[in-house]
Amino acid sequence: MRKIAIIDDNASERLVLKGFIEDAGHSLVAEGTDGSEALDICRKKDPDLIIMDVKMPVKDGIEAAAEINSFCPKPIVLLTGSDDEETIRRAAEAGVMAYLMKPLRAEELCPAIELAISRFNEFEALRKENSDLKKALEARKSIEKAKGLLMEKENLSEGEAFSRIRKISMDKRKSMSEIAEVLIMALEKGSKA
Repeated sequence: MRKIAIIDDNASERLVLKGFIEDAGHSLVAEGTDGSEALDICRKKDPDLIIMDVKMPVKDGIEAAAEINSFCPKPIVLLTGSDDEETIRRAAEAGVMAYLMKPLRAEELCPAIELAISRFNEFEALRKENSDLKKALEARKSIEKAKGLLMEKENLSEGEAFSRIRKISMDKRKSMSEIAEVLIMALEKGSKA
């Protein structure tokens, strides 16, 4: 059972969508009438998925999707009556995970929900992997720089410099990159004095 929020300015369309959601065994946790409410609903109700209309007053669904994906990312299914290229391009740039045409049919909803959640989870896993790789690369750069400074300043071999960083890391129970940063500051400061 998924917790779903609906953002649509049309009360009758929200009612139909609510029926489809409940018939599919999901739970409706919040309803909103315009894009400006979407981020607040996302933060307060923490839905598993947001279904949002494109054309709404105050802030359209695509602008709201971009805002949600910046501050509290969630899978979003966008509903629209038009399939023009500009709308599709904007939706993709905003991070929308699925796109359904109106009038919505009940049999289209569950596959769109599952697809959006699946794509979102894959995207989040890739984002985390990318972040982890960037951190690992930065750590490696720091360790290499510290190793090079130790080799230069203390006339150590590469293996000896690496072993010293590793030993300090284990003794202090800090990561090698943290130790490398401290060594870099100390060794660079010592060379400027």
